[in-house]
Amino acid sequence: MEFDFKLPGLGKPKSSRPKRVAEAIKNELAVLLLREVADPRLTGVAFSQVMVTPDLKLAKVYFVLPVGGDQKQVGKALKKARGFFRSRLAKALNLRYTPDLIFYHDNLNEEVDRIDELLQEIAEERRDNDDRR
Repeated sequence: MEFDFKLPGLGKPKSSRPKRVAEAIKNELAVLLLREVADPRLTGVAFSQVMVTPDLKLAKVYFVLPVGGDQKQVGKALKKARGFFRSRLAKALNLRYTPDLIFYHDNLNEEVDRIDELLQEIAEERRDNDDRR
């Protein structure tokens, strides 16, 4: 007889600590970006989301560009400032390990705009087809 250990109620529930740590990291990075970062390439950059692994050793930080921002330049600036961010996070957050930061461009807003434009084109085509009938 075999046991199925994937039944509901068995095993550990998913911890909320990575979410809390991610939110704390996001808030602290936003404050650091506004107050202490002097790199002009990071002007107008915002952090949209932070995801932390369950062991709290890696944090994926998603950033949003200002209008007309250069993704490559901002990515290089964030990579250069990664050590500064980690050292400040270590001082601000009381964690055994300070997560390693990996920065990703969050293109969700661009995708939403693109889909919105496509839907508007479809609506216009339908109106044109209805007017012809």
